[in-house]
Amino acid sequence: MGIRKNQQNLTATERTNFVNALLALKQSGGYDTFVQQHITRANGDSDWSVRIGHRSPSFLPWHRRYLIEFELALQAIDPSVTIPYWDWTTAGSTSTLWANNFLGPNGTAVSNWRVNSGPFAQSTGQWTLTVRSDSANYLRRNFGLGGLLLPTAAEVTSVLGLATYDTSPWNSTSLSSFRNYLEGFRGPNLHNRVHNWVNGTMAGFGSPNDPVFWLHHCNVDRLWSQWQAQHPTSTYLPSSGTANVVDLYEAMSPWTTTPNDMLNHSAIYQYA
Repeated sequence: MGIRKNQQNLTATERTNFVNALLALKQSGGYDTFVQQHITRANGDSDWSVRIGHRSPSFLPWHRRYLIEFELALQAIDPSVTIPYWDWTTAGSTSTLWANNFLGPNGTAVSNWRVNSGPFAQSTGQWTLTVRSDSANYLRRNFGLGGLLLPTAAEVTSVLGLATYDTSPWNSTSLSSFRNYLEGFRGPNLHNRVHNWVNGTMAGFGSPNDPVFWLHHCNVDRLWSQWQAQHPTSTYLPSSGTANVVDLYEAMSPWTTTPNDMLNHSAIYQYA
């Protein structure tokens, strides 16, 4: 069982090991497989037809399984590695998250917001975006475009207070839905806002090309875990018989895993 830690609490060795595992997975071609999987899934998700990974109740369990698969791929390289989480309510643009010895800095305006230093700059020769959803084959970031701010602790608390997992019509229009308010189509816009705050590569379907994707989604998963603990009598909805969305005991493509299989992660990992 792994322990997922706040990225701010990683030791220097843990940071180095995480970065090296990412670079090794990229070199093997395995990283790009995960990027393609996300692009394919996002392209297939629609508000009013089939939706599995996004705009739907299975957004959270689908990404939980996706994170587990990615973590296992990293651990095949270095068994000590787990995915850290990025608590965006306490770590913004000045965080050590963006240090040159970790995920690297913001992009540069004069170079189309290209990230020009750190381990994931294309100039290192180790991080060319070969599977992508836009024309740039290099990592791009443009923090806080248009004055956008990261979510606050108060906004997170308000979303965690929603007692119902999801509501009809089970898409981006759902009201009073913990899943939808966390995903970011309603309410304070948490998950989606963070993607847009980082901007650049993170703003498209190829967002896993930016390694911060994994830390961001690890935090989203952590918040779902907190919600589960705070609302023990509430669970995944819908339970059965709903067209175009994944019910509690239905498989989430491309796996045979069901949302029910993903409700308890304690035997696989825990959050520090």
